[in-house]
Amino acid sequence: MAILSAVVDVTMGTVYDVLPIAAIIFGFQFFVLRQIPANLPSILWGFGWVLLGLSLFLLGLEWCLFPLGRLMAEQLTDPAFIQATHGAAGAINWRDYFWVYIFAFMIGFSTTIAEPSLIAVAIKAHQVSGGAIGIWGLRISVALGVAVGISLGCYRIVVGDPIHWYIIGGYILVVLQTTVAPKLIIPLAYDSGGVTTSTVTVPLVAALGLGLSETVPGRNPLIDGFGLIAFASLFPILTVMAYAQLAEFRAKLGKHQSGDKH
Repeated sequence: MAILSAVVDVTMGTVYDVLPIAAIIFGFQFFVLRQIPANLPSILWGFGWVLLGLSLFLLGLEWCLFPLGRLMAEQLTDPAFIQATHGAAGAINWRDYFWVYIFAFMIGFSTTIAEPSLIAVAIKAHQVSGGAIGIWGLRISVALGVAVGISLGCYRIVVGDPIHWYIIGGYILVVLQTTVAPKLIIPLAYDSGGVTTSTVTVPLVAALGLGLSETVPGRNPLIDGFGLIAFASLFPILTVMAYAQLAEFRAKLGKHQSGDKH
């Protein structure tokens, strides 16, 4: 009964949250465009599945992903685990948290690869570019950017550095790289940073940041626990532009080699 009650409560909350969106969409459709959508029963049926799916997803976040992310952070930063890993007692410094950085890199890469919004953008980019932009190339480059960004963000939490210097430095690199990157990839690279902050990546990353800030001595969860999402949005811009620059360089090198043969 407790589970059923929780499902009902979350579903009702989801309905209240989604109703304004539905009112805007159907209001424009019926009162502005004055047209009945094709396959209206299928649309309404799919809308019901969206509500149910969102409700179950929110329950999954509350019961699984958030607790799991915090638990992993607590276990990886446990002084007993760190001392056992290094085999000696003494003061703990940022190097002793290397398992945290490895976990952050791997969880950032894997969750981004599984991100539905990134898959959709990669497929559309491949179609629009006529195959010039590879689906897997884009997904892997974005995933690498997220992985590097989250690892760096975890390092920032461990050492306690101010977040704004990292963000300022990162966007300076973005601006500089934008001046030399192929124009075809620049808008897509900027969008790629946004699609990483979606359903799969955000819950685990947020839980990891909060759990890490709660267990590292001297850290404030409100000040240090948030900010990993900003890193996850920033670094994919760099890696996607780097992917395009590498592809352009390889294409020029291939043309140069074929020209030498002739």
